[in-house]
Amino acid sequence: MVFNVKDLGRSPGSMRTLEEQVSAPGDLGVALIGVQEGSPVDLELRLEAVHEGILVSGSAFVHVAGQCGRCLEPITYTLDAKVQELFYYADTEVFEGEEQEDQHRIENGTIDLEPVLRDAVVTTLPFQPVCQEDCQGLCSECGVRLMDNPDHHHEVLDPRWAALAGLTGSSDVEDAFAASTESDKREES
Repeated sequence: MVFNVKDLGRSPGSMRTLEEQVSAPGDLGVALIGVQEGSPVDLELRLEAVHEGILVSGSAFVHVAGQCGRCLEPITYTLDAKVQELFYYADTEVFEGEEQEDQHRIENGTIDLEPVLRDAVVTTLPFQPVCQEDCQGLCSECGVRLMDNPDHHHEVLDPRWAALAGLTGSSDVEDAFAASTESDKREES
């Protein structure tokens, strides 16, 4: 993603637009969601010469794919990542409070947009993507997607009553509880 900017020279106020489609670099995303390597990235940028260098601003449109962090369903959408970065001329000195590596430089009349694109896209992606805001995720017992089956539930039985189930010959704990309640009533009368 290296682009030639020699035509802008060092003339503050000169400007041109850049509308290109490039291939996405690798590792453009986070754990659950991102841009696939090689997928198209549509750039709509304005390149403006200023005193310190070239100001790049505009948008990068990328196709994002991943999976929901709650239910693991696939997610796809188009992202409009806003880009704004100043590329400094090679002979521009580092300003107070800024590190050399934080400044992007114009090298041999070209600028490399990959780090800028990476910063714009990755910081916009959700850390915990969801297919919809009210996604309930998966059942912790059996893994059923809860959005597909909203009435899904499991009987949670108190393990303390499990011993009573063996006394009545029943495998159901509720039956054992009912039997113990009946025997308690008989003893009281």
